[in-house]
Amino acid sequence: MSFLDALVLAIVEGLTEFLPVSSTGHMIIASSVLGIETDSFTKTFTVAIQLGAILSVVVLYWKRFFQTWNFYFKLFVAFIPAMVLGLLLNDFIDALLENVQVVAVTLILGGIVFLFIDKLFNSTASTETVTYKSAFIIGMFQVIAMIPGVSRSAATIIGGLTQQLSRKAAAEFSFFLAVPTMLAATAYKLLKFYLEGNTFSTAHIQLLALGNVAAFVVAFFAIKSFINFLTQHGFKVFGYYRIAVGITLLLLYWLGIDLQVL
Repeated sequence: MSFLDALVLAIVEGLTEFLPVSSTGHMIIASSVLGIETDSFTKTFTVAIQLGAILSVVVLYWKRFFQTWNFYFKLFVAFIPAMVLGLLLNDFIDALLENVQVVAVTLILGGIVFLFIDKLFNSTASTETVTYKSAFIIGMFQVIAMIPGVSRSAATIIGGLTQQLSRKAAAEFSFFLAVPTMLAATAYKLLKFYLEGNTFSTAHIQLLALGNVAAFVVAFFAIKSFINFLTQHGFKVFGYYRIAVGITLLLLYWLGIDLQVL
């Protein structure tokens, strides 16, 4: 992996991680276009640069992270379903991740849902408050995102909308929940990398540093732009976009183009 490859992947990660468009699908396209070789470090890199994206959430909403303990308790309640099922179904999830058709189909199906989501959840009784019950239900929706292509952001935002949260509140809680979820995923991936007998070279560390810095900067601005866009325009445009990306993946697959699954 070159520094240019690392920079491009980090930009893709920062742009797509918190948007409901599936970062997995975009990583497949980006890595295939760049012709990046799939190895242990590359797979670890695509997960480890999530740390930069996570930090952007903490910096943007730092006041929310230093308020009451209830905030952390609710995040933990929402995190429990993914933590438990993620450990139990890890091998199954990895197998699905290797299937490009699964990613493409879930992108398209999720896009169709987004075409109608604004009409389904356009309640005037929306709230900005997340209860413990709501947090757990949103956490159950996050489990659905273990299917590659669904998008963690998409699943948790929809989960928030089912709990009568406003678009903004649902999106923000999705961002907050990403912190423990992605931190755990990154820690697990790094541990697995070491247990397999791998070590990070100086070049690897430099690539990771570049990737995390780039992911942080891009995610920082992506989150701010997304909240403003979502509040004003809703989800439909993301639905059309997901469908287009899903169809693109299917066409590339059917044409026999070698798609790199990271």
